[in-house]
Amino acid sequence: MNLLEIIQTRRSVRKYQPTEVEQEKLDYILECARLAPSAVNFQPWQFYIVKSQEAKENLFECYHNKWFSTNPAPVFIIACGDKNASWKRKSDSKDHLDIDIAIAFEHICLAATEQGLGTCWVCNFDMEKVVSFLGLPENMIPVAITPLGYPEVEEVKKTPRKEKEEICMVI
Repeated sequence: MNLLEIIQTRRSVRKYQPTEVEQEKLDYILECARLAPSAVNFQPWQFYIVKSQEAKENLFECYHNKWFSTNPAPVFIIACGDKNASWKRKSDSKDHLDIDIAIAFEHICLAATEQGLGTCWVCNFDMEKVVSFLGLPENMIPVAITPLGYPEVEEVKKTPRKEKEEICMVI
């Protein structure tokens, strides 16, 4: 698939097969995240790979939406950012941590799609519980979680998108 086809194929998957994700595919996906651009190349990210049943049970306590723990993925990735390592714009001190994490996280989602795997951005989790579960220091902030696995076969719904003319302004 070319990049446009990967982007057109990517969707939020909420039901997964119990099939394990091959280590080669996981390594490939994490390499794609590692190579993501970041402001001033500070790379302020850390990715926690959740595989054990015990760790999954702890993670399920951090996000209570039923789909998350019913037919769960075999792997979950938690993207965290180091606020001490992120670039801050000098003119207004804007922190680019969330932007950098989002870029790397989307690399994960697109690489997973290319590998025939599904993902789903989860941001509405209990941050304090994730911090406690991972034992994160004060400078590390959980930003997003995604399940990662082979999707259950389900009907793919087209998500409506605005037309290019509605979002692009030529000046």
